[in-house]
Amino acid sequence: MQYPVTKRAFGLAILVLSGLQLMVVLDGTVMILALPRVQEQLGLSSAGSAWTVTAYGLPFAGLMLLGGRLGDSFGRKRMLILGVGVFTVASALCGTAQNEAWLIAARALQGTGAAIAAPTAFALVATTFAPGPVRNQAIAILGSMVGIGSVGGLVVGGALTQVDWRWIFWINVPIGLLIVLGAIYELHDTEHQRISLDIRGAVLGTLACAAIVFGATEGPQMGWDSPIIIGSLLGGLALLIVFVFAERSVANPLLPWSLFDSRDRVISFAAIFLASGVLGATTFFVAQFLQNVLGYSPLMAGLGSIPFTLGAGVGTAVSSKAVQYVQPRWLLFGSAIVLAAGLFFGSTIDSSVEYFPTLLGLLCVVGFAVGMVIVILPLCVLVGVDMAHIGPLSAVGQMFMNMGTPFAVGLLSPVALSRTLSLGGTTGKVTEMTSAQIDALGSGYTLVLFVCALGTAFMGLLSLSLRYTPEQLSQAQHAQDAAQKS
Repeated sequence: MQYPVTKRAFGLAILVLSGLQLMVVLDGTVMILALPRVQEQLGLSSAGSAWTVTAYGLPFAGLMLLGGRLGDSFGRKRMLILGVGVFTVASALCGTAQNEAWLIAARALQGTGAAIAAPTAFALVATTFAPGPVRNQAIAILGSMVGIGSVGGLVVGGALTQVDWRWIFWINVPIGLLIVLGAIYELHDTEHQRISLDIRGAVLGTLACAAIVFGATEGPQMGWDSPIIIGSLLGGLALLIVFVFAERSVANPLLPWSLFDSRDRVISFAAIFLASGVLGATTFFVAQFLQNVLGYSPLMAGLGSIPFTLGAGVGTAVSSKAVQYVQPRWLLFGSAIVLAAGLFFGSTIDSSVEYFPTLLGLLCVVGFAVGMVIVILPLCVLVGVDMAHIGPLSAVGQMFMNMGTPFAVGLLSPVALSRTLSLGGTTGKVTEMTSAQIDALGSGYTLVLFVCALGTAFMGLLSLSLRYTPEQLSQAQHAQDAAQKS
């Protein structure tokens, strides 16, 4: 079946697809800078604050592979409209939330909508834009939304929070409606055929991760000997075991075990998960440090975080060229050393730190190292893979990348809380804390940076065992580009 194609990259079609991509990326970071205000108005607990981020990330990552299969089975345009519709309704619910449970449930629904809609965006480029320069331009525009969203999420989130934190969600409602109307009018549905869907695997995997993160996040407040905490941790592990065995007997499993037949690829997946966790936790806790310890406004915290994203952009550009000449294990190890050193230094700062030059330099260096890593690792996953498997492998790599943040934030929040409480801190409002209690709060945040430094060092050691050559990564780079443009 042939589809009408667009002869130019700029127009309503790319606005719809890039708007979707931008909205999904924005909501991954936009909540972080609003948290102090949300804590104040809704009385969020420390665990509840972590869950506002984790509740979005877990279903987004856990259901993303299923979302891609839904598009293949029922039509990508149809699933994009459904996903954006769910996301828009969930955004309205987030904006009207009256308590912690309401907000967390709505954030989980947001993540579910994003998981349905997001996997269809790049796939729809192939059926919407004419092959050649037009499609290449469309792919470049869509890809740039990740970088723009990373910066924009911090700035937009900070600016809107200055007015009212609810606007970070309400703004999605008119944007979501415009995307739905544009998709109905401009996009063309893809040819699809019904395939068996591994819904059981998606639900089992997501619930297993959620149960483990719940137990770890709530443990410090409820008590590690609480039957609920013990049951959650054991139940999560049991569900994870059931998921592994269930995937072996499914016709179209979400995670085909053939994708894990390479030792180097398994190491790459593990390193992606660690790198994502470090990036997510660093962003989350640095934003809290800037506001709750240094007293920055949400907007100033957003603007102050921009050098981190700009540093990551430079690191991305450098690594895209460097992989053609240097073995990836040395690039990854060197980046990990720089990143671990930066995070270790960050773990020593306190409320007396100055933004210039200390924080500015630190954010640039850490961002550069992160940018190096997030380009190299996904390419390692694709080494030696034929064109037919590039799509599924990239999707699995994206799943591990998106899963790292909710896991890290969920598991490290209790670490920060335990340190804060042990130093005489409190979980009350920051505006009502003494200087000693604010210092205790800051010590909890910086302890997380120390843990992230250890995780980064482990990732660097792990990457030394990779055996890929520059030639292999260069081939993977070309294959990745070809797959996106095909």
